[in-house]
Amino acid sequence: MSIEGYDLLVEEFKFLLEVEKPVVAHEKLVAAAQGDRSENADYHAAKEKLRFIDKRLFYLNSMIQKSQLIDPALLPHAKVSFGSTVKILNINTDEEEVYTLCGVLESEPQNGLISIHSPLARAMLGKGVEDEFTIALPHAEKEYEILTIEYKNIFSLKKNIRTKKDFSFH
Repeated sequence: MSIEGYDLLVEEFKFLLEVEKPVVAHEKLVAAAQGDRSENADYHAAKEKLRFIDKRLFYLNSMIQKSQLIDPALLPHAKVSFGSTVKILNINTDEEEVYTLCGVLESEPQNGLISIHSPLARAMLGKGVEDEFTIALPHAEKEYEILTIEYKNIFSLKKNIRTKKDFSFH
């Protein structure tokens, strides 16, 4: 994953741990002080939010620990690699397509950001300009030619960058 992607995961983790979880824990205490917990909707809602926060914290912590940081700006991009923006020609339809190879958590296929683990990305890895490759689909094969390879910052291409507003469970 890119450094920006990692930083965003850490930012969300810290926000949930240091801001969101204490707020919701306080909500739970206030609701519990109101009396009978068995029919207390506020108490049960806060308890449920805490469960969601803990699950998300567990997931984020796992992703942070497992992540392999790569700064694609330091790679040469003479051949397709992590962070490469690749313009390819679909030989069958004569249509051009542009994709940027990124980490799983950074991918936005609808915006041309595809996971390094996707079949298309794996087929392109290590290829150079004018190299051809084939992707086997269930009912057909697609043939492509690489037209250009360049580096563009992954986060400058993203359309859906999460913010603190998105981290919150309120």
